[in-house]
Amino acid sequence: MENLPLFRDVPVPERQSLFLRKLQICSIVFEFNDSLKFAREKETKRQTLVELVDFVQSGSGRLSEPVQEDLIRMIGINIFRCLPPASHENTGSENADPEEEDPYLDPAWPHLQIIYELLLRYVVSSDTDTKIAKRYIDHSFVLRLLDLFDSEDPRERECLKTILHRIYGKFMVHRPFIRKVINNIFYRFIFETERHSGISELLEILGRGAQAVPDSCTYPLHKPKAMAAYHQQLSYCITQFVEKDYKLADTVIRGLLKYWPVTNCQKEVLFLGELEEVLEATQPTEFQRCMVPLFKQIARCLNSYHFQVAERALFLWNNDHVVSLIAQHRGIIFPIIFDAIEKNMQGHWNQAVHGLTANVRKMFLDMDTQLFENCQQQFIEKEAKAKAQDEQRQTAWRRLEAAAAAKSSTENMVLV
Repeated sequence: MENLPLFRDVPVPERQSLFLRKLQICSIVFEFNDSLKFAREKETKRQTLVELVDFVQSGSGRLSEPVQEDLIRMIGINIFRCLPPASHENTGSENADPEEEDPYLDPAWPHLQIIYELLLRYVVSSDTDTKIAKRYIDHSFVLRLLDLFDSEDPRERECLKTILHRIYGKFMVHRPFIRKVINNIFYRFIFETERHSGISELLEILGRGAQAVPDSCTYPLHKPKAMAAYHQQLSYCITQFVEKDYKLADTVIRGLLKYWPVTNCQKEVLFLGELEEVLEATQPTEFQRCMVPLFKQIARCLNSYHFQVAERALFLWNNDHVVSLIAQHRGIIFPIIFDAIEKNMQGHWNQAVHGLTANVRKMFLDMDTQLFENCQQQFIEKEAKAKAQDEQRQTAWRRLEAAAAAKSSTENMVLV
């Protein structure tokens, strides 16, 4: 590697040529697992990269098209690489929780970070002409950039998120393609691998530039076991859809109900929190369309033996907007959930759940005494009917047992 002069030490007309020569130095890729190997050359490259970042950031002059082409080529040579095997691939373990694994830190990061910074400065620079830049930051470049989101190094994913968000904002022509590729990554994650390091970052990108219509892969993202790792970002995306178009509330709520967890209580608590955020943005007309299946599910949650699920469902009544929606349609909602409330009052094992249920029950009573009494009378009648049916079954079983015993006794006598 030759030692090149600094930009400030050469005349302005020669700086573009010097920029190209510095790009050639930075196109040399080193192995970083051995920190002592080529240490001097690595440091020369690092200092050269810093100079390039300062030059682009300072706005010292618009880069010519050949320089921009070589710049993107150099960046690609350095960042587009085979990612190391994930930790679960190295160990062969399948059941390890990604949240519990120590994050992988790429030894090449001191150089990669500067290269990502250079790409970011190039993208956001006011001197960068989008019409020219899109020839080099094309679909192929964007696709390979998105592939890097599977990196296990969180620092790299954070840089990629920032850069891709800027590309999404500046290159409008790429937006449909970016959404399509992200959806394909999601589909592969949901239906094939259930392993990807960058789902939360990709959801943040979609959430910031959320469309008015949910993508078809948004709801199935609630299905994987690892949902808790990216649920905050997923919930934000879902809520954005309703806030941007309130008419989507019915569609969104039914999408949540379709993928409601059956045996995973931790996920169920997350679903209830997400549901409350969606209901916050829901108008009465859309609420009316989905309230019957919605409160059938909430009634099941109220009776959950897992106290956190029951508790989180009862917390919905702490939300004034949700209570106002319920009050407007209490004639339909009260009968759906009344049985669940009474059963909790009669015998839920958890005292906190019992106390919260008592508060909700009193709220119903204060809201509409007549309707409460009607529901209570229907509940008493159903309980009495169920008790009578149970007694009939018990009597029938006793008769069958007696008949079977008598038949067995007769057969034994004949044999004797």
